Amino acid sequence: MAVLVVGTVTLDTVETPSRRVEDVLGGSGVYAAIAASFFRNTVQLIGVVGADFPQTYTDILQTHGIDLQGLERVEDGKTFRWGGRYTEDFNVRDTLFTELNVIEGFQPVLPETYKDTPYLFLANNAPALQLSIIEQTKNPKLIVCDTMDFWINEERAALEALLARVDVLILNDSEARLLTGDTNLVRAAETILRYGPERVIVKKGEHGAISITESSYFNAPAYPIKQVADPTGAGDSFAGGMMGYLASVEDTSEEAIRSAMVYGAVVASFNIEDFSINRQKRVQFSEISSRYQELQEAVRF
Repeated sequence: MAVLVVGTVTLDTVETPSRRVEDVLGGSGVYAAIAASFFRNTVQLIGVVGADFPQTYTDILQTHGIDLQGLERVEDGKTFRWGGRYTEDFNVRDTLFTELNVIEGFQPVLPETYKDTPYLFLANNAPALQLSIIEQTKNPKLIVCDTMDFWINEERAALEALLARVDVLILNDSEARLLTGDTNLVRAAETILRYGPERVIVKKGEHGAISITESSYFNAPAYPIKQVADPTGAGDSFAGGMMGYLASVEDTSEEAIRSAMVYGAVVASFNIEDFSINRQKRVQFSEISSRYQELQEAVRF
């Protein structure tokens, strides 16, 4: 099976209390695509970079078997850059700068070979762009999208139009509260269901994630990590891992999605152990399976 990931490809500068890195590979599309690739799927990536995007980063993506036919390079432009600083507990992040560059005004056109892809993940991006991708596809089996506070505040109408077209919305706890005005996450998720998605998944960082439909509730645990290096991209890795598993088993049932969420949590746990995608470059699927089994045992009662 194939997974189509639409998201950003960026050069990030990240500061933590112990280290600073500059122009490392990042972006919602990158983290999600690499996460999905662990499940031996065909992963297609839609994004845009500038002439300054290093060939070594392109090689890394190809090493993971990611189809880059949909990665556009603008020869007279610069790659989207983002900078952020984390506090001691990593729960607070300050954005230092955002340089949209080539992503501003980007209007992706799907290659013909991508239009029939059955599993579509719309990583964080402008709702209008996400909706334009849906309109170019041919009846995907599963459409999952992510969003963020900026779009909730600035593009509310476009976001609501998008939610009427997706199967699953993934967002974090603060975004769920912002979107609905409700501090209770269960009620907030139930409110979001009325916008159109069949399922809402609320990420809670180190406390895992919850999934709510009209008839089900599931709480997926996070894998316990003793030493966090860089949480950037953890949410995208969670979503990409989830999509990768679902495509690999060709199943979108409640049982499959619960397993997929746990696999997503496991893949995200590797992501935060190093900066950028450095840890993912070394991950073996046997390690993913081992942590999955550990989480199964941890919640057994």
